Amino acid sequence: MTSALGSAPTGRDDQVSPTGRPARSTSTRAHRRRWARAAGTGWLYVLPALLMYAVFVLRPLALTVQYSFYDWNGIGVARWAGLDNYVTVFTDSDLLKIISNAIILIVFFSFIPVAFGLLVASMVRRITTGAFGTVVRTILFLPQVIPLVAAGIAWSWLLSTNGLVNQVLRALGLGGLARAWLGDFDTALPAVGVIGAWVLLGLCTILLVTGMSKIDPALYEAARLDGAGPVREFLAVTLPSLRQEIGVCLTVTIIAALASFDIVYISTSGGPGLQTTVPGLEIYRLAFSQRQVGLASALAVVLMLLVLAFVLPIQRLTRKEKP
Repeated sequence: MTSALGSAPTGRDDQVSPTGRPARSTSTRAHRRRWARAAGTGWLYVLPALLMYAVFVLRPLALTVQYSFYDWNGIGVARWAGLDNYVTVFTDSDLLKIISNAIILIVFFSFIPVAFGLLVASMVRRITTGAFGTVVRTILFLPQVIPLVAAGIAWSWLLSTNGLVNQVLRALGLGGLARAWLGDFDTALPAVGVIGAWVLLGLCTILLVTGMSKIDPALYEAARLDGAGPVREFLAVTLPSLRQEIGVCLTVTIIAALASFDIVYISTSGGPGLQTTVPGLEIYRLAFSQRQVGLASALAVVLMLLVLAFVLPIQRLTRKEKP
């Protein structure tokens, strides 16, 4: 009787394995071992990329921060300077103007391409299918494919004293407006901004067109049934649905504006004076021409912080809300 009762099932999961341990505990340990092996295998696959990232990104970043606290010409013995280089960055009028140039370029490199990209994307949204849509997307994206050096050279010709832009102005009887657009103190920076806007417009347009293609057509139909016109439809349906795409466009273009180098170096070399000099170009000059590696590193660190100060709030504001 006792044996029969002892062998009866209890309905609990704490069965004993042949080793004398509870079966559930053994299964849990086995599952953990399998998970650990899988995780270890995953890290082995990721390890080469992590090593490359550490060697070519994290290490140079750490060295830049380290050099920013020294007065060093890149060859001789480095002398500890503390925060002197950062004080110079924030008190030198020329360096402050250079930083302000980059901030002004944000308007041309970022806000204008995104605004015009939204307008163009709205117009081509209905023709993004078929062969014609492919041709339209290719033409719009073409400036992004062209090397920035080539784009800078081409626009330098267009905006020169005898360039196509001035020739068209003279042909229209507006010769009084003709000037060396990239050599004039008043127009050099906006002219560089126009080049950047032209380069980045295609990228923003393609990203926004792709985002619009994902919007449920039923939302537009519901808006029309409610009597919404094109403008109201754009503000109530299109813009809210493109929050993430707009965030990506703003992030990419703001980084391009603050870290610009190629277009400025080719088109104006930072002139006239300091009118188009940007931090990227000045870092290059300080480090390789004037041998002020410490000051160049400090300016690079400030530029990195400036990028984060602009980008992180945008990322937070355009982050997709959780349902």
